[in-house]
Amino acid sequence: MISRVRVWLNRTYAENVFFMDQLRRNPQDRAVEIHATHGDPDSPVLAAADTAAMEPEGLSPAAYAEFALDQCARRGIDVFVPRLHQEAIVAHRAEFEAVGTALLAPTAEGVAAFQDKATAYERVAEMGVPVPPWFRVRGEDELVEAVEKLEADGHRACLKPAAGAGGVGFRTVTRSPFSMAQLDGFPSPVVPLDMVLGALRHSGDEVNWLVMPRLEEPEVSVDCLTGTDDRVRMAVGRTKNGRRRGFTLDERWIAPARLVAERFGLHHLSNVQFRMFGGEPVLLDVNTRAAGGLHQLSLCGLNAPWAAVRLALGEDPGDLEPPFLGADYAVVAAPQRLRPAGSPWGEEEPAAALPTVPAQSAPPADGPAGTSSASAAAGARA
Repeated sequence: MISRVRVWLNRTYAENVFFMDQLRRNPQDRAVEIHATHGDPDSPVLAAADTAAMEPEGLSPAAYAEFALDQCARRGIDVFVPRLHQEAIVAHRAEFEAVGTALLAPTAEGVAAFQDKATAYERVAEMGVPVPPWFRVRGEDELVEAVEKLEADGHRACLKPAAGAGGVGFRTVTRSPFSMAQLDGFPSPVVPLDMVLGALRHSGDEVNWLVMPRLEEPEVSVDCLTGTDDRVRMAVGRTKNGRRRGFTLDERWIAPARLVAERFGLHHLSNVQFRMFGGEPVLLDVNTRAAGGLHQLSLCGLNAPWAAVRLALGEDPGDLEPPFLGADYAVVAAPQRLRPAGSPWGEEEPAAALPTVPAQSAPPADGPAGTSSASAAAGARA
């Protein structure tokens, strides 16, 4: 008899309720027990898990890795899918293996390579993967210089933190002054340059920003599954063009994504994002984790989360080729159940007994990362 697989997802995105659902609906009909932890008691992943617990606050990355190691040993975790403090956790991979836990995460070198977007662009460009023009900016003078150079070449400048995820801090820079027009309708990521310069001057702090041209659609997020032998088992692109979504196996997107995953040791699940610059695809961002929209590949007949768990357990799922490419679609939000407000947390709080809401599609969490995903997606994040 094959034993059940116990999987832990730490402080992850709300959309990963669908990741969890796919694990349970695996084609081998193998029993999967899911543990989830979070810092927000109202995270839907806590209600969707079989058991759930709150995470301690205020831990340093090193202390969190120790906490995680203890959790895996005490709870008998077979596969740990780390999102929070991934870099600190993968540095202790051998210690997790010693307590019987496999990490569903890339190598330490692979994670570190993409912590800083500017450094990542340099390294990826050396491999021949096209990247957009970019400037690292630390202060006022460098920001003005970068914006002027981009505008001189006919581009709209945008900025985002050199280290960050999910499009947090992304802004498009404009020369137009702030006006009532910007107070009409929904909040906009467009910010006047003089306001940015004033904020920098007022704070007196050094920043670490990436300034680059605003890239055009379509945006293509290539979901990759890579073995510890550096061989890619799956690479499927999800296309985003406004509200319209779809899938692609076009080598313009797939080939460079495979190259990045293989060369940087992005074992297990990763997501490589591209946009258009001058009519050609260029790298936008690399996520060393599963994208929040990974579950959408089920529209192509793929269960990538389960294949990744099998790979982490040392079972080779083989090459995953989509049996078909699903029709174009749109993503919409859906209600997700929560734990009752104020309910107490036990040592191992059961969550499966809570009332259920049928699983539906939701906005993906792999975000704008410097461009244009809907605000609803960002609002559903961890």
